[in-house]
This record gives sequence, C-alpha cells and structure tokens, in this order.
Amino acid sequence: MSEEKSLNFLEEIIEEHIQEGRYKEIHTRFPPEPNGYLHIGHASSICLNFGLAKKYNGKCNLRFDDTNPVTEDTEYVESIKYDIKWLSDAIGKTWDHEFYASDYFDKLYEFAVTLIKKGLAYVDDSTADEIAATKGSTTEPGKNSPYRERSIEENLRLFEEMKDGKYGDGEKVLRAKIDMAHPNLLLRDPIMYRIKHAHHHRTGDKWCIYPMYDFAHGQSDSIEHITHSICTLEFIHHRPLYDWFIEKLEIFPSHQYEFARRNLTYTVMSKRKLLQLVNEKHVAGWDDPRMPTISGMRRRGYPAQAIVNFCDTIGIAKRENIVDIGVLEFHVREQLNKTANRVMAVLDPVKLVITNYPEGQTEELDVENNPEDPNSGTRKMPFSREVWIEREDFMEEPPRKFFRLGPGLMVRLKGAYIVKCDSFVKDKSGKVTEIHCTYIPESKSGHDTSGIHVKGTIHWVNMATAKTAEVRLYDRLFKVEDPSSEEGDFKDYINEHSLEVLPSVYIEPALATAEIGEQFQFLRKGYFCVDKDSTQDRLIFNRTVGLKDTWAKEAKKG
Repeated sequence: MSEEKSLNFLEEIIEEHIQEGRYKEIHTRFPPEPNGYLHIGHASSICLNFGLAKKYNGKCNLRFDDTNPVTEDTEYVESIKYDIKWLSDAIGKTWDHEFYASDYFDKLYEFAVTLIKKGLAYVDDSTADEIAATKGSTTEPGKNSPYRERSIEENLRLFEEMKDGKYGDGEKVLRAKIDMAHPNLLLRDPIMYRIKHAHHHRTGDKWCIYPMYDFAHGQSDSIEHITHSICTLEFIHHRPLYDWFIEKLEIFPSHQYEFARRNLTYTVMSKRKLLQLVNEKHVAGWDDPRMPTISGMRRRGYPAQAIVNFCDTIGIAKRENIVDIGVLEFHVREQLNKTANRVMAVLDPVKLVITNYPEGQTEELDVENNPEDPNSGTRKMPFSREVWIEREDFMEEPPRKFFRLGPGLMVRLKGAYIVKCDSFVKDKSGKVTEIHCTYIPESKSGHDTSGIHVKGTIHWVNMATAKTAEVRLYDRLFKVEDPSSEEGDFKDYINEHSLEVLPSVYIEPALATAEIGEQFQFLRKGYFCVDKDSTQDRLIFNRTVGLKDTWAKEAKKG
C-alpha cells in the first residue's frame, strides 16, 4: 500500500494494536494552541484524528494547549471551536470531550514534584543564554549546570517559591535531570517550567509558573488515556522525551506517532508569517478569503466537505511535500457542482436590444436551478426587450470558431431565445455601447420549434429588473509556488492582483434574497458566495473558484 493513500500507515498500526488487544478503545486528540487561527494544515490533522476515532468507533478529544498566557486569547479559542465544529460535521464525528492543558496545571505541578523527589528534576538559576551556552552541539556534549546537584529538599523549596511568586520572570527554571551528553539535544536537561507573571485566559492570576510544551503534552495525553497521540513530523525528535517523562512518572503509557506536514502551493502556513500578513495589513484579517485559514476558506465559499475530501485524497505520509493548490480547488469545484444553484450575473455589461421584441412586454421564463440536482427545481426569470450581456461575448470582427455574438452571428440566450446580431452602436471613443439583435420567437428554450441550431449559449440579465451587487474577484495570494523558499522576504512575492473589486455587477432579481454564506455558480463565470459584509441593501459576492484551472495555463506561459 502506497504511503500516499489516506490514513494508511496509522490505520495499519491501530489495526495491529486492536488485534493484539492492547487497548479496549482507540482514543485520539486534536491539541491546538490558541495563539492564532487554524489553517488548511490543521484541517489535515483534524480529519486524521477525528477520522480515526470515527472509523474505529473510538473517541477524540479537543484539548487546547494553553500553556503560554502571553500569546493566547479567548478569541482564538472560539474561532478554533467554530472551525472544528464546521469541519467535524462534514467528517461525521465531533469531539467527545473538551479539555484544556490548564485543566491539569495542579496535576502537572504534582508530576513535577514527583520527579524532583525522585532526583530527576532540579531548579536552575542560570539565564536563558547561559543554559544555551552549555547545551553543547551534535558533536560536543553539553556541560552540567552548577545548580544540577542541588538537594531534593532545596529543589522542592525553590520550586514551591517559584509557584508562590517569589521570583521574577527568567530568574529560575525547573529542568529535568537526564543526560547533558545525550546524542538527542532535547534530552540534555530540558526545561520543564518557566516563570511568567502573566494573566491566563482561564486561570487568571493563580499561576506564575507555566509548564513547557514537552512536559505538558505527554502528561496531558496520559491523563486523558490517549492511545494514539498523533503529531507532525517535527516532533519526532521529541518522542524520546515524551516517553521518558511517562516512564519516570509511571503513568498511563500514551504513545506518540508522527506524520508529515502537507504544505500548499502559492501560500504560507507558518503562524508567524500569517500573523505578519494580518498585522501589516497585507490582508483584511485572519478570515480574509485569500488566507489559507479555515475561516478564510469558509468565507471564500469553500464547502467543508470539499476540504475533508481534499484531506482524504492527499492522505498522510512520512515525508514532507508541497501539494498543488489546484487539487484543493478541484475538490471545491466538484462539491459545488453538485450543490450550487446556477444563476446569472453580468460582470462587465454591455446593452443588448432585441429590436423585434414587443416594447413594454415582459415574460417570465422557467430556468433550471441545477442540472446536477434533479430535485433543485426551476425559478422564474423575467425577460424583455433590453438585457445586459458580457462585453466579452461580442466581437466586432470575430475570428473563426467564435461561437458568441458578432455581426451576423447567432447565439442562444440561456433559458430564453436564439438571437441574431444585426448591428451595433459605438460611442466617440470607439467603445461598443449597444448591440442590436432580432430574436426568433419559435426558438424559446424548452419549446424550440425553429429547427435552428446554434453552437453558443450566453448568459444575460434583464435590464428592467436587474439588481446590482459588489463582486470581489479573489486570486492566489502569492505569485510563486513556494514563497517561503524564495530569496529575500516572503512578502516580496505577494500577488498585487490577488483581489479585484467590481463595485456594480448586474445580477438577476432572484439573488436579491440570497443569504450570507450561500453559494452559487454564476453561469460561465465561476462559483461565488455571499460575503459576511453584505447588507440588505448591498450584496457582496466573493469568487470562490473559477470553473476550471486557468492559473496553471497562465503559469506555463510565463
């Protein structure tokens, strides 16, 4: 079985454990740090942890790794919960319990005291620079701290004084006593606790010492009886430390497994870089539709099911690689093709006059909502003598195989009639302002008795009843596939054309009641959704994705 297939090697491990009877129940967890918004990389982890729990009838916890009060905020907690709920509904499995690492601060403190009593932890007065200087390197062993041989009694007293707020930030740390010559630098007496006099979003000012991730992570897993603690590949070197703490504390033996991150082309996934984009106003916020955040993708109109399908398709692997964003966009199109109603909107309008259609007459045409969904029904669309069409659907001197409008050419107006171009009008600058056509009355869509066949069908909107809306055309945020690997500042590669705003687009009247988040296919233009900035008087549509991948073709031209 190829490691590119979805969930494979972890499924094999779990199935082996089940056959051995090692665990009564499979228990996974998703442990985000509430210091930013989740992105598409987190979506892979969510799908993996929740998906495994679902497949093996187990449980999955949501646990916030809130051990650093300086960077964490309840805003992030709420956004993370909303994103996970949105995705987990598509997965078919939500979290069984909601926990926080801060729930375990008392227990983690007790664990630390246990290690001190075993002679396996000590309080160090060294500065951060001094500790770094004695760490050694991959070729040289580190040096023992001058405080390493403090007595158990002194360490217990100092650690309690740290907890009680006697010392300032950085004055002391608690370190595990392992081996300063260990080949894995992470096991060279790692820091377990540091002093931070900072207000915590849940525990307030109760604590001024906070556990490091490497100490809190495995012990939190153990407390919750997590059987399979799944992390990304950068934590593979942390696994021996994870195991060391659990072994020395003699607690439930949770075990860590690693899979590779999947990066996405034309974007960045680093929280630090995403925060820069937000803080420096390169984007309009964490949920800007150009961002790779889950909230940004939801606002752009990506269906949750499409993201889940994408994660299942790319699967997991043991080697990091970069996935073409076109794969994600394929799944978005595939999902929206099934669910999005087809509607008409004219983005760059020019007036078309049907000269032989009766003046003052309006008729209502039945237009299908979604040919992919037989249960979607039809809607009424008004039609009269003057309509808007796309400017690109007309050419004064059309080339061969141009199956749209030009002098003497015929097309079908979608859901309506066949029309033939007789003439056109231009202004002083030479711009076409009106196209004059005649229609064939017996060519009405669904009742065509004209016997005339045309190769082109174009969309339109009735002028008298058209509504206006703002349309935001989003494109890829970066001009290069992997901006993080390029020379210089990654922000130098931002695509200055990643957003184009069309302030007054004509839309059919049925769209006037569209709701925020509702998704549509603008015929021949792509998929769009109603943005949260919309009001009753002013609808705003975001382009989710085009009907096909034109970016790849353009990139090849370059």
